[in-house]
Amino acid sequence: MSKDILTKREKEVFDLLVQNKTTKEIAETLNISEKTVRNHISNAMQKLGVKGRAQAVVELLKLGELNI
Repeated sequence: MSKDILTKREKEVFDLLVQNKTTKEIAETLNISEKTVRNHISNAMQKLGVKGRAQAVVELLKLGELNI
């Protein structure tokens, strides 16, 4: 896989997700709809080949795409 697997926005969503933010809070913070937040999460999970948000976070940590 190449560097920067996620788009800038997908990364922003996951950065907030690991801060224990809800979909609603992420949407409000980024000024986008909750559906868009879910789409970003879904797209990222598809790229990573994982089935859940937690699994996506673990993969992103392993890849060094995410810091907590």
